Order: sequence, then structure tokens, then C-alpha cells
Amino acid sequence: MNSFYDFIKNNKKNLITKYEIYLDVYERHLSKYKGKTVKIIEFGVNQGGSLNMWKEYFGEGTKIYGVDINPNCAKLAADNIEILIGDQEDRSFLKSVADTIGEVDIIVDDGGHSMRQQKNTFEEIFSCLKDDGVYICEDLHTSYWRRHGGGYKRRGTFIEYSKNFIDMLNAWNAKKYSRLKVSDFTKTVQSIHYYDSMIVLEKGKHEKIKTISTGEMMVDHYKIPKKNIFIRLWRAIFG
Repeated sequence: MNSFYDFIKNNKKNLITKYEIYLDVYERHLSKYKGKTVKIIEFGVNQGGSLNMWKEYFGEGTKIYGVDINPNCAKLAADNIEILIGDQEDRSFLKSVADTIGEVDIIVDDGGHSMRQQKNTFEEIFSCLKDDGVYICEDLHTSYWRRHGGGYKRRGTFIEYSKNFIDMLNAWNAKKYSRLKVSDFTKTVQSIHYYDSMIVLEKGKHEKIKTISTGEMMVDHYKIPKKNIFIRLWRAIFG
């Protein structure tokens, strides 16, 4: 049973607004933390409803950081809820946030949703995520909205930017002379999940995949005809 739905249904306090699909995504990727001592940061405090949701879902021992540009959000600070005020687009501010929070289990970007805000936040804050942590960026539909700097296939949107994550995840498989190189992202991200308006990255040790083979051969290998040798060599060299 998804208790995020229960919270939304029964909430009578601080306003919270979420797309319904998000609640299923939260349950799928964050349920492993339920009842544990968790450290989470969320960009975009708004009325504070989601801060209360995290606290109720994970438990009283949860340490929550809320980040918002609105100074009035500071009054939403409470036990184990700290509010940081600043511009999510400002890299200097984001660096100070990283210094303040240290390592965290969960990062949720539900902030201003502009392309620069989403990219800057990922580049400055992702390194704070623990080895088994979860990074969620919400409201990616703004990558298709002009007023947020988006547009279909438009260069510089977070959707187009994040498509590079797929190559980075698979960099172990690139040929020696490929421009695609193994990076820290390759070594530390285990999976990428796209949903409508949302991306979820799950961290974890990621080494080059290994083959496991058992059993007996039952069919002879097929011999490629000589006329296809050139194609075979080309594929072996250039992939």
C-alpha cells in the first residue's frame, strides 16, 4: 500500500501539490528508506507540504533540508527541518548548500524548473549523494515549454542534457578509440529511470559488466561467408 496517497488524502495542514504519478515513483524508489534514519534535501519548499510528507513517511529521525528563493519560507523551519534561502540558479549558493548538507540519501529537485536551475543543481549537488542514494528531478515537462527555456529537441534543455546520461552509463562498452570515456558518473550510477515529467538516478558501484556462461554447446557456430569478412572487420574495429 502506498502511504504517500494516504498522506495527500488526509493532509489538512501545509498545502502540497504533486502529480499523481509522482507518488508511485516515490514509493518505488524511496520505500527502502522507510523507517530508517534518512537525510534528504528538496529544492522548492513552496508551502512546506512536501517537507511534512517526507517527515511522516520516513519517520521522526529524518533530517530534512528545504531550499527556496522565497525568504518567507524560513518560517517553515521545525524540528529536523532546516530551510536554506537562496537562488537555485546561483552556483555559488549551490556550493554553499553542498558544504552545509554534506552527504545525503535523497535529493529532490522540485524547484524553479528552468533549464539552468536544473542543470546547475545537478552539477553542484549530485556529488553530495551517498553511494546508494537516489536523485529525483521533477517537472521535466518544462523542457518543452518556451517560457522555461525549453522546446522539443531544443539544445540546452534538461531533457536533452540528461540524454547524455544514457551514454555515460554505458561508457564501459565504448570501443577504445571512441570519444565516449568512462567517468565518475559511469562508475557510480547503477540505473536511470525516465517517467512522464520525471527522471530518477540510483547511485551504486558500477563496474564493467561480466559474462556468465554455463551449460554445453548444442549448435555449431555459424561461419560468416568470405564476402562478409570486410563487414566483420569493420564492425570489430569501429563497433
